[in-house]
Amino acid sequence: MRVIGLTEFGGPEVLRVIEVPDPVPGPGEVRIRVHAASVNPTDTLLRSGAVSARFDGRPGPYVPGMDAAGVVDAVGPDTDTPLRPGDPVVAIVLPYGPHGGAYAERIVVPAASAVPIPSGADFPAAATLLMNALTARVALDLLAVPAGGTVAVTGAAGAFGGYAVQLAKNDGLRVLADASAADTELVTALGADEVVPRGDDVADRFRALAPGGVDAVLDGAVLNGLVLPAIRDGGGLAVIRGWQGPADRGIRVHPVMVGEAATDHARLLRLREQAGTDELTLRVADVLPADQAAEAHRRLAEGGVRGRLVLDFTAFPS
Repeated sequence: MRVIGLTEFGGPEVLRVIEVPDPVPGPGEVRIRVHAASVNPTDTLLRSGAVSARFDGRPGPYVPGMDAAGVVDAVGPDTDTPLRPGDPVVAIVLPYGPHGGAYAERIVVPAASAVPIPSGADFPAAATLLMNALTARVALDLLAVPAGGTVAVTGAAGAFGGYAVQLAKNDGLRVLADASAADTELVTALGADEVVPRGDDVADRFRALAPGGVDAVLDGAVLNGLVLPAIRDGGGLAVIRGWQGPADRGIRVHPVMVGEAATDHARLLRLREQAGTDELTLRVADVLPADQAAEAHRRLAEGGVRGRLVLDFTAFPS
């Protein structure tokens, strides 16, 4: 089969079509014929070599991608799952494992990491759901702000940020968010109660709306310590790039490691349900042929993408 991968780390140009053997599902696994895979910032970190230590010395080729949608085409032996060949599904994929990532004609994942495609969604839209929505769900669960509390979301126009806004509102929270002038309408439509201009001093603007400090911040903009002043004493900060502090005033920093929840089937099913009932908005910025993955990475690096760029694998041979 063909994958979009790399044999050396570098810029977008290192991504190319590579022939590899078909993966074989083992016990507890399913194989999926991929129709669409979304392009996330985590994919660019893999490609650049910024997190190469996670491969633990394993040789390439390396295949990026954490989000896939497609059709089950094989179920491994002794696998307890209602999924059967022919079922359309979405899956969260861990690219640092032995099977590689989602930029592939076929992928093998734990059966617990795949759920039926959301009602009414096509493959490109479905491929934008799980990794970012699960990251937001894990962040909110770590923060554990009771209903009626107040949270702030940075990077609210992004994929993680947009899902964080919607999930927080569904949890009964007051949501403050940041956005550029061009994105204010979008973030408001996602459900934010109040939107302030983004920037390194956004903590001051959040404080103006919540003088006692917000209960927690979900930091999609990776501002880290810059947003601590927005948080009340004893509050929480959820970070998505592993920052661990320091933080004072009793503020708890929660690094969100989405891979640790990749087989939390109940959470994935709930996100799939919410996407099917429009509690979560699936946003596709553009769909590109899979062999244009390098162009997708370049566009993501340029910034300004709203929603997710998606790679179309349907043209790859069966």
